[in-house]
Amino acid sequence: MAQWWSIEVLHGEFSAFRWQEQHDSALIEAALTNGAFDGSWHADRWGVVFEVCFENEEQWETFRSLPAVRAALDGVPDPVNGLLVYPGRGGGSAARVPRKPKPAPSASAVSLPEPQAEPHLDLTGISPPDPVHAGAAGGSGL
Repeated sequence: MAQWWSIEVLHGEFSAFRWQEQHDSALIEAALTNGAFDGSWHADRWGVVFEVCFENEEQWETFRSLPAVRAALDGVPDPVNGLLVYPGRGGGSAARVPRKPKPAPSASAVSLPEPQAEPHLDLTGISPPDPVHAGAAGGSGL
């Protein structure tokens, strides 16, 4: 079954966009010559992502161990915190497995007020007002 892999490079000492310009041709060529059948670059304000899809994990491992790929990954702008390599699509794409719900914040432990009974109005025992007493009759203007 085909599997996507992602290489995320964050800005650091220099721009991740510059890193991409320097290494994109070598990474694309290495991916295509080692069995990748799809791949794409994505840029965002924090850096770039190279997503590549291989038929199996062995092809990915072969690609990952190539000298050109290792050199590109060794040359990222921030070698300590600026490189993420993982299975799946990168950036803001959806997770392959739904995330577990986070624990509720402690404020949710407070009990909610009990629901109040809705007011009940019985209109069956009410009759319309007497028109003479309500002032709706012809009036006393004469």
